[in-house]
Amino acid sequence: MRTILDGPMGTELAARGVPTPAPLWSAWALDHAPEVIAQIHRDYAAAGATVHTATTFRTKRRQAGDRWEALARRAVAIARAAVPAGHRVAGSVAPLEDCYRPDLSPAEDIGALQAARAEHEELARVLVDAGADLLICETFPHVGEALAAVEACVSTGVETWAAFTAGPGAPLLSVEAMEAGAREAVRRGAAAVMVNCTAATRTLAYVERLVRIGVPVGAYANAGDAEEEIGWDEAPPEGAARYAQLAAEWARAGATILGGCCGTGPAHIRAIAAL
Repeated sequence: MRTILDGPMGTELAARGVPTPAPLWSAWALDHAPEVIAQIHRDYAAAGATVHTATTFRTKRRQAGDRWEALARRAVAIARAAVPAGHRVAGSVAPLEDCYRPDLSPAEDIGALQAARAEHEELARVLVDAGADLLICETFPHVGEALAAVEACVSTGVETWAAFTAGPGAPLLSVEAMEAGAREAVRRGAAAVMVNCTAATRTLAYVERLVRIGVPVGAYANAGDAEEEIGWDEAPPEGAARYAQLAAEWARAGATILGGCCGTGPAHIRAIAAL
């Protein structure tokens, strides 16, 4: 059975003219354009997605300050109200700093990783209390921090998935390192493992390694370089079909969870839902 995830929120907001300024990025729209967030959720549902990720990628205390909890709860509520009954709403738990800067992740020592786990758990528990059905630790380029986040999310008792990124050009994690990290994530309680926000044209090799682990595997890639004409604003209409062709390769390799990341949109989700 195949599960269809939604696509990105941040780049889709930008495509619709909504600013995504640092440090909140997509979470800025929770205050300033909640109706656009809701419409994007509805568009992904109409395209065939049945798992919808709330806009909580940057709603931790260190990014949102005193309003972090209100924003996290609002994100879950917007997603829940926008999608059909029976669809799942996932809370996004992302790296504490930059998903393409593993050097900014906590140091590999017990104290730093315990502190990171506490930060991730603070958000995870609010997401669960707000009604998230699922927690996705996503876009982690640093295995140590990813495992701290997985432990934090699993401790809530809610199903947890772990998604690692090698970065758009795949320089951040080798296939061997991602497989090893994913195996350990499963040992610590992750129910599924995925590769995300790696260029679609570079994702297959990671899927082929992850399927060796023996749990559900997923892939939701970014559109890669604009020159590949798969996504982003300037992509031709056939870009979504090209993405679906690549996703079909992931599915043949054993991936059962498919979605989209940066630079994709509802058209890409519709194309993979039709596979």
